[in-house]
Formats: sequence, C-alpha cells, structure tokens
Amino acid sequence: MSGIFDRLHHVCIVVRDIEAASAYYQSLGIGPWRDYPPLSAYTEIDMPDPDAFHGLIFKYADLANIQIQLCQPGAPGSPQARFLERHGEGVFHLGFEVPSCDEGEAQGLAAQLAVLMRGRRPDRSGFTYFDTAEKAGGVVLEIRSSPPP
Repeated sequence: MSGIFDRLHHVCIVVRDIEAASAYYQSLGIGPWRDYPPLSAYTEIDMPDPDAFHGLIFKYADLANIQIQLCQPGAPGSPQARFLERHGEGVFHLGFEVPSCDEGEAQGLAAQLAVLMRGRRPDRSGFTYFDTAEKAGGVVLEIRSSPPP
C-alpha cells in the first residue's frame, strides 16, 4: 500500500456548532476559516445516506503545515452524525493527499480496507473514506485528491 497514507493533508473535527467552534479557534489565532466548496460538486457518490452527506457543513483553515477541517453534521444518517452521537465532538478522520483517488482506493481495497464512503468530481478528483475506526483508535482514514489547477 505504498504511499496512500504518507502525506497528511488535514485533520477533521466533528462539532455540534461550526460557527462557535470556528470562532473559538479563531480567538486562539487558528484561522482564517473558509467555507468548504459546495458538496454538490461531487457528482458520483457512494455512501450510506447521500442526503445526509449533502447536509454536512464544512469549514477549513490552512495552516503552514496542515489543514484543519471542522464538520457539522446536519440530518442523522451520515457517519459523522453517528460519530457525534456516540462519541461527542472530536477527531473523525485524518485526510491524506494522493495523486489519484481511483488508484489510491484500488490500493486500499487490495490491502483489504473496506470503503466507508466515497465521492468523485467529474475530473475524478475527490475522496475515499476507509472503514478503519475500529482498528485505528477510533479514527477513519481518508484519501483525497484535489481538482487540477
């Protein structure tokens, strides 16, 4: 599984109130916070509840060495909402940058990792969350690729 988990891109924290959380982090000098681009850009999605996915609200802050994401679940049904219900606020996933999500996902599947959810934009950039929480200290591992510039 060479390379899919060697370039940490972000840490994602699930929160109940994204405005309060981002304001608190901002008060500590962590920010500025930006709204994540619309999730409707993902035209191919495979997840337990697509409507719950589209109800997620994300903000992110780019620091010198990493991105921090905040995620506020909307309707129940998303893995993030289930995490919040069971564990409270906290780190939901670690996101790793890969050149190709399709190739990275194939490597993960070859290593016996199950896919929790996935999404792709028309240019094939996107994300794949692997179902690793039970074996990785409660943390989901994600691979992601950015759209071309």
